[in-house]
Amino acid sequence: MDNNIKPLTLLEISEAARRRVTFISKEFENGFEFIKNYPRSVTFFGSARIKEDDLYYKKAEGLASRIVKELHYSVTTGGGPGIMEAANRGAFEAGGNSLGLTIDLPHEQLTNQYLTDKEDFHYFFSRKVCLAFSAEAYIFFPGGFGTLDEFLEILTLVQTNKIPKAPIILIGTSFWNHLELFFREVLLQNMSIEENDLSLYTITDNEDEILEIIKRAPIRMGLKYDENLEKVKTSDSSQNDHGPLSGLFKKISW
Repeated sequence: MDNNIKPLTLLEISEAARRRVTFISKEFENGFEFIKNYPRSVTFFGSARIKEDDLYYKKAEGLASRIVKELHYSVTTGGGPGIMEAANRGAFEAGGNSLGLTIDLPHEQLTNQYLTDKEDFHYFFSRKVCLAFSAEAYIFFPGGFGTLDEFLEILTLVQTNKIPKAPIILIGTSFWNHLELFFREVLLQNMSIEENDLSLYTITDNEDEILEIIKRAPIRMGLKYDENLEKVKTSDSSQNDHGPLSGLFKKISW
């Protein structure tokens, strides 16, 4: 331990927290404003490690191309390599909106070359919120911890009605069927989930079925903002609170 390091004072901690919350607030606002420009979209998730010659890369590229050409939707990804690049490439080469919500990493952020527009993020959590925000459908290809984290979070948000129900489509039956087996044999048997929770997602490799699911999904206009709830919360706190996040979620409903 370095004995020369002095502990922060309460004032320094407060000031550091204020600066960070201000930065987070701005990142959310910029992200929501970016998404607002593309009201009809499908978000792709999947491994960043999948290479160009992989079957899933080619499938993501082809599916994104069809979504742009046949449905005229924008395609959104994390803007990196692998499945993200494949989906962006398919949308880009089809002449559609190919969007990337990119992240700053210490050593690398390999932004792919197939983006027509992008928004940069510093924090993973704010980027993940924006990737999940207001899409008409979520498409998941095989991936690692990050992909599973994104899938389970969106699944939880839909299950708990925190976001409107939207199609969650899992492509790669040989990959996802193993996870569903765990859901059925462990979670369901231990009553950690209910049987109807298994209907919140669809496992399929059929592109025509996927396009039909997306086509039937209602157009979402962001999350609903409950002003009455905000008034209740405000009345329970300081009436003079004008902190950096005080008006952020009013941006959610446009």
